[in-house]
Amino acid sequence: MEPKKQAAVRIMGIGKIMQFVFMVIALMTIVSFAGLAAGLGETASGVEGLLQFVEEIEWLLYPFALIFLFVSTTLYHFVKISLFALAGLALVRLKNKKGEYRHLWRTTALAVTIPTLISFAASFFVSGLWVSAASSGLTLLYLHLATNYYPKMPPAKKPA
Repeated sequence: MEPKKQAAVRIMGIGKIMQFVFMVIALMTIVSFAGLAAGLGETASGVEGLLQFVEEIEWLLYPFALIFLFVSTTLYHFVKISLFALAGLALVRLKNKKGEYRHLWRTTALAVTIPTLISFAASFFVSGLWVSAASSGLTLLYLHLATNYYPKMPPAKKPA
């Protein structure tokens, strides 16, 4: 996750970036679904009627839960990348660097990965707003470091 390599991703095709993003989302969905399935069994065992209901619709519950979890995780992840890319666009403008939103979206897709995985892992042990704040701060730091390697804007031409 070197900033120089993150900045170089801006010229990579969007297909590879999307493939990477969906791979991360799929990994997070599978781990979350496994936790949901294990937690549902533990929760349902405490209430007799709920346990019977879950056993009756179990074949229906798990596929819908997996699909809903994947779609909601995908939506959340894409919105997060898009918002951080907007913040990256502001960083690029402040630094007088050359970059478009599409370049920053690709760079942000990588910059957000490690903080997201750290926050995802931390969510199993601790909870609180500080985990999200730390993840956002780390993402902005990665984005700041990566945008340092963007090319500078050409000097403005003076009218003749």
